[in-house]
Amino acid sequence: MFRFLMAVVLALLWSVSSASNSPDPHRILIFGDSLSAAHGIAGDAGWVSLLEQRLADRDAHWQVRNASVGGETTAGGRTRLPALLEEFPPDVVILELGGNDGLRGLSLRAMRENLAAMLDASDAAGAEVLLAGIRIPPNYGPVYTERFEAVFADLAAERDLAFVPFLLEGIALEPEMMLADGIHPAAEAQARILQNVWDELEALVARVEQGA
Repeated sequence: MFRFLMAVVLALLWSVSSASNSPDPHRILIFGDSLSAAHGIAGDAGWVSLLEQRLADRDAHWQVRNASVGGETTAGGRTRLPALLEEFPPDVVILELGGNDGLRGLSLRAMRENLAAMLDASDAAGAEVLLAGIRIPPNYGPVYTERFEAVFADLAAERDLAFVPFLLEGIALEPEMMLADGIHPAAEAQARILQNVWDELEALVARVEQGA
């Protein structure tokens, strides 16, 4: 009986010791709109779920929070982000907002200010940031569409950010890769979206894992 009790105690101590020695997970916060919220497809088919699977294959432990909301504008994101950064302090933030501002023809000055505020908040939280740009249909006129795209490129250049110029590169003009609405990517497009992101994200992930 004594030996049995000792074995139980030692097993519990080993369990506690192992847990205490486990490294804290690295964290990625995905902060976007319907393009990152798996709109119109199964949630586990979305590019964020595919990212989780890719990170799970690495030796380091990663935790992913997808805080993307369909229809979100940069103004809404600016309001929501500070509480999320406190609740889920990330090592990396993937900021993918602005598409709904463009589709609604909202002020580009306000969009830039909102994105800049979210970048500032992420920086203050100690997070690396990957900025994902988007493009809007040409029917909004060349002046607006060019200025819209320039907001993302200018912010990325000014702040030396990891930057995906167009999240749907290689997808948007391929009908079989898009849903019937012509705006949202189909399940078949999600692996390509992940690769577009991963091309820029991989270096940030490696830097966090190395503690740089």
